Amino acid sequence: MFNKILIANRGEIAVRIIRAARELGVGTVAIYSTADRDALHVHLADEAICVGPARSTESYLNMNNILSAAVATGAQAIHPGFGFLSENSKFARLCEEMNIKFIGPSAKVMDMMGDKINARAEMIKAGVPVTPGSEGEVHTTDEAVKIAEEIGYPIMLKASAGGGGKGIRKVNNVEELVPAFEAAQAEAQAAFGNGAMFIERMIFPSRHIEVQILGDSQGNVIHLGERDCSLQRNNQKVLEESPSVAIGHTLRNEITAAAVKAAQHVSYENAGTIEFLLDESSGKFYFMEMNTRVQVEHPVTEFVSGVDIVKEQIRVANGNELSVKQEDVTFSGHAIECRINAENPKFNFAPSPGKITNLFLPSGGVGLRVDSAMYSGYSIPPYYDSMIAKVIVHGENRFEALMKMQRALLEFDVEGVITNVDFQLELISDPHVVAGDYDTSFLGNVFLPEYQKED
Repeated sequence: MFNKILIANRGEIAVRIIRAARELGVGTVAIYSTADRDALHVHLADEAICVGPARSTESYLNMNNILSAAVATGAQAIHPGFGFLSENSKFARLCEEMNIKFIGPSAKVMDMMGDKINARAEMIKAGVPVTPGSEGEVHTTDEAVKIAEEIGYPIMLKASAGGGGKGIRKVNNVEELVPAFEAAQAEAQAAFGNGAMFIERMIFPSRHIEVQILGDSQGNVIHLGERDCSLQRNNQKVLEESPSVAIGHTLRNEITAAAVKAAQHVSYENAGTIEFLLDESSGKFYFMEMNTRVQVEHPVTEFVSGVDIVKEQIRVANGNELSVKQEDVTFSGHAIECRINAENPKFNFAPSPGKITNLFLPSGGVGLRVDSAMYSGYSIPPYYDSMIAKVIVHGENRFEALMKMQRALLEFDVEGVITNVDFQLELISDPHVVAGDYDTSFLGNVFLPEYQKED
């Protein structure tokens, strides 16, 4: 096993990785920007090293500084978490060249599956269903207009190299296309340094279903079931649950088998997620994209499967076989995750950085977990993502999980900054959500208009 790994991230995911590594007996190195000098992950790691100023481009995205920190501290591997450099094949390739293990898939596989256009082509080869769309990169509005006419409206514009909801626009007709394309392309260029776009037919409304997979260097690939991530705002997930109430036994077998087939086709190693859109009216599902990293919502899968995904990532990167085979994986109960952000839902979810003057995180009872890097007295910097915690619950059934989440959110108390806790409490209590009657259109078209009418 590795003696020491460097965590190239911050916030709750850095804390999560440090804890997993410590339980495996692996030493940890935290990196931090000058704005994160007092962050929890800095205090918890065995060592910590500053890699630059507050701006992400000069610190958490600074490949040279991060690799130098790994060499200086003798770290044998780098865990990128999610976001930042987690899906950057150049960074993975640099790690390989410097004989530092990247805890994730190879740069080659990342290029293949992290790019939406390449991934689509590979899925067609693998026999995995895909939505109608462009066959290559789209760079101009003239190309976009022609392709949209061929596949039909409504369409989705997506950044080819994107993720996290950046560079994505829904387009209902030709009048909307040009301004939407230019805006999405500019956003993609700013976020990823790549303005190449991709176009696909929009399956809307739909269910956003993703399947967690794990693979090792011995060719073993397994799935850990599905997650329903249909509650989204501006293509950003708000709440996730597992299993999905929209999927029966037969469809579950089909969609998880397709995910395993997809991962096997590219000889995938480490943790990844295959994302699908499910058309409930027809029962058909379509490959959307692959996330070649651990995801924010991985804890719900850990609860229902009993598999520690982050520990498996570290073991697999070390060359070990997966600790479980598919026949060993059993699913139990129901899990839900709510993302808690420092933001003001009443003012278009504007970020709310500042000093936390008092903090009480919910606890107690079986099946409750809070992943956070917050503490009383901590000042949330304005430079990074607004997520400050994840509340995850597990119950014997969905109703028990819903009630447990309501209890947990009622206990959550943070002073000094505005959060979306009350918003999440209303959402988890909404009759449609309680009944499992929602899709990707629900939050934006049904819940938010009513919520924003309230005082």
